[in-house]
This record gives sequence, C-alpha cells and structure tokens, in this order.
Amino acid sequence: MAERANTARRATISDIARLAGVSKGAVSYALNGRPGVSADTRDRIVAIAEELGWYPNRAARALSAARADACGLLLARPANTLAVEPFFMEFIAGVESELSAQSFALMIQLVESVDDEIAVYRRWWGEHRVDGVLVVDLRVDDPRVDALAALGLPAVVVGGPVAGAALPAAWHDEASAIDEAVRYLAVLGHERIAQVSGVAEFAHTRERTRAFGAVVEELGLSGETVSTDYSPERGARVTRKLLSSPSPPSAIIFDSDLLAVTGLGVARQMGVSVPEDLSIVSWDDSLISQVVHPPLTAVTRDIQAYGVAATRHLLAVVEGKATGDVETPRGELTPRGSTGPLRRRA
Repeated sequence: MAERANTARRATISDIARLAGVSKGAVSYALNGRPGVSADTRDRIVAIAEELGWYPNRAARALSAARADACGLLLARPANTLAVEPFFMEFIAGVESELSAQSFALMIQLVESVDDEIAVYRRWWGEHRVDGVLVVDLRVDDPRVDALAALGLPAVVVGGPVAGAALPAAWHDEASAIDEAVRYLAVLGHERIAQVSGVAEFAHTRERTRAFGAVVEELGLSGETVSTDYSPERGARVTRKLLSSPSPPSAIIFDSDLLAVTGLGVARQMGVSVPEDLSIVSWDDSLISQVVHPPLTAVTRDIQAYGVAATRHLLAVVEGKATGDVETPRGELTPRGSTGPLRRRA
C-alpha cells in the first residue's frame, strides 16, 4: 500500500490509529496488552504496527512510567584484572542473556573504590538511569548495603546472604565446596595444603578461608592461606614464595582459574612437576582450566546460570514480586590431571 510505504520518518501511534481506523487510546490498549479492544482489533493494530516497523519510544515511556528499562553493574576492580578474569565475562554473559530477553539494557561502569560506587548509585537513581542494580564483591561490613537500603534503589547482592537480610541476595554455599576439595586432597595423602585466596575483605573470600581453616584443623593437616588481589602478578609472587619455603605445600587450592593457571606456570618454571610434586585445584572451571596441560581439577560452577538467576531475581525485586534470597546450586569438585597421590620424597 502506497500510504504505508512512506517510512522516511518514524511511525507514530497516530499513524497506526489512522490506518486502523481507531482512536490512539485503542492503539495504546492493544500494544500494551491491556483490555478495552476486541481480539480482532488488537490483531489488526499489532499487524499494522509491525508493518510500519513501529517500536515504543523507550525514553518517553521511561519518563511517563518513571522506569529506565535498564539495570546497572558497577565493578570496583582494576581494568587490567577484569580484562583477563573469566568469571566476570561468563557472569555478564548470563546477565545480558536474561536482560535482553526482557528488553532491558545493562549499564556497566568501572569505579576506583566503594565510595565512588556509592556515589554512582546515587547519581544513577537520582537521574532515573537504572531500575535496579546487581551488587558484586560483597565485603565484610559492606557500606554499600546501608547506602542502597537508604536510597531505596532495588538491588540484589551476588553472594552473601547479607547479614540481617538487609538486601536480597542470589548466593550459593561456598564452604561445602572447599571442604570437599580439602577432603579430596587429604584422601590422596596430602598433609601440607595451601590456599591462595582472593581479596581478604571480600565476604566470599572470608567464608572460603574460614571453611578451609576448619576442615584443615578437623583433619589434623598443615594449612596456610595467602591472600591476593586476584591479579596474575600477585598470584605468581605468592606461589613462588610458597614453593620456595623450607616445607612447601604438596597441594594448593587457588581461588580463581586465573590464579591457578598462573600458579601452574610458576611451578613449571621452578621445576616442580604437576601433579607428581604438586597438586593444584582451581575455582570456577572456565575453559582455561580445561585447555592447559595438565587440565586442572576445579570447583565447577555454572557462572552463566548464576548470572541468569541473579538477574531474574533482580527483575522480580524491581517489579515488587520478590524480597528474600534465592539460593543457587553450589560448586562441585571435578577431578582432572592436576591432582594426584602425594609422592613421598626419599
């Protein structure tokens, strides 16, 4: 139809109403799935809208409904660490897959500190930039919890759960996975086990370290924990120091794939054979854990599914349909070639 072929300008609700022979109100009812028009009229209006290539004006809709149709994710980590960290790449993929299915956008920003993060939350909420946020890297006594609660900005913490349920969380059991890893190494005969952990102030690091210490003490093993900032440089230094000690560990549990692969490289440089002289356990089990030689024994988590679950919960919180926590599946140990029985030195 010639009249419909004129698409040089953006189609409007008025154009659809004129072509359908109905009021603009009827078009609005039909396109928003509201009652007030017959099924035949709704179908005709939707067909005309599709033919014209009409899409809702999201900016106008956001202003009228006080909605941004966007969620936010702030990361207070160095950019060079994030660029090579498999966890966040997989997690964000899960977040995006869920948001895109709901026609929501994702706003990501790097910040220098937690204080900067809180400032951005205030700006985003004040400017109606986002409808809710995902909060990662929960800290012990985290100031973001009180700040977000005071703002009223819908938020879901990735990790936790948060003490006092001050914010809803999407979390899983961290302690049982590390307990399983230590017991597995003990069965293989390892008595000196080290943990190369992440940032000490992170709540999940604190929980893993607590669980590591508890199971090591229960089994009568010798255990040592060394914290890092998750960077490969720091991971290499602490691994080198551990393996250079007078009584080096025969097994090391690393808090991330990146740290574990770095540790494997350090062991090779020092002439330490894996798994004959040193067993290595990784965390998260991304692709890099599986393609190195030997492939790494790892705590396997579905990180993309974790991102999907956290995002789905956030959208429910934004809609006022959820307030509590959601527990996601915990990691499971996947043994591979980087772990083996302790070889007793002559």
